[in-house]
Amino acid sequence: MPHATHPNAKLAPAGRLALARCIVEDGWPLRRAAERFQVSATTAQRWAARYRTGGPAAMTDASSRPARSPRRTSIRRQRRVIKLRHLNQWGPARIAGHLHMPASTVHRILTRHGCARLAHLDRATGRTVRRYERARPGELVHVDVKKLGSIPDGGGHRAVGRHAGVRNKQAATTARRNGSPVIGHSYLHTALDDHSRLAYTEILADERKETATAFWQRAAAYFASVGITVERVLTDNGSCYRSGLWRETLTQTQIAHKRTRPYRPQTNGKVERFHRTPTDEWAYARPYTSETQRRHAFTGWLHHYNHHRFHTAINGPPTTRVTNLTGQNT
Repeated sequence: MPHATHPNAKLAPAGRLALARCIVEDGWPLRRAAERFQVSATTAQRWAARYRTGGPAAMTDASSRPARSPRRTSIRRQRRVIKLRHLNQWGPARIAGHLHMPASTVHRILTRHGCARLAHLDRATGRTVRRYERARPGELVHVDVKKLGSIPDGGGHRAVGRHAGVRNKQAATTARRNGSPVIGHSYLHTALDDHSRLAYTEILADERKETATAFWQRAAAYFASVGITVERVLTDNGSCYRSGLWRETLTQTQIAHKRTRPYRPQTNGKVERFHRTPTDEWAYARPYTSETQRRHAFTGWLHHYNHHRFHTAINGPPTTRVTNLTGQNT
């Protein structure tokens, strides 16, 4: 395989071949040929000599790799590095500490053998995650539910300590028996557009089929209000998404429904990853003193996410990819 030409080289392989043929086959004087091709006489002599010994194939760049590398890590040790990466999914620093090697050496071995970065691997299977992105908004919308524990009035253990938190939780249990709507668990129902990452999320009381279906109808209306026509919905295999009510609701609006393979939540990874974001940046970002206080804070956070928060995968906020959004020029 030919090697890439040095960026500062005056002659590409075709020019080298023409130079060498002028000297070897046509009998041009060395200095005349060098002047004609605007190189030094030493360079002209070198390419002519390589042409005599190797012909046209010798006109490409030779590899700079040395013939021998006596200090290179042994094959047996390289195999141990690769084995630790595949079996344990360790990074270079941890493998280096285990094998008493420099981390830089381990990194070079992993790179040489084409090992993907840990950030690009599925932790459950060790396989490289296949990244994809739909070409336009609405082509695919991810739908999922995230369950969160509600905060008792007065605050949980994160805000007031363990003893006071237990006391508030016991009081919340009594309130739940009396029908309090914000005690027990909260369920984040989310519809996330694959292309733009625009999210529509509601905090609801459960994940039953009636609740999930009503949520989707409101989510579809929201996407329609910003100019997004939903074509396909992707969900997991939860009972609410396998119900006839859910199927009929999507069929009536001519939206295709696709479910992930069993035990493969990473297929719906975009919305799974989205749910980690509000968990870190809203739900547990500060010590709330009540569930009501936390829920009031969510509306502002969701607006910040859609309109202002920089998303590294799309190089900007989600709304920058929704050209028909109200108040945004097309």
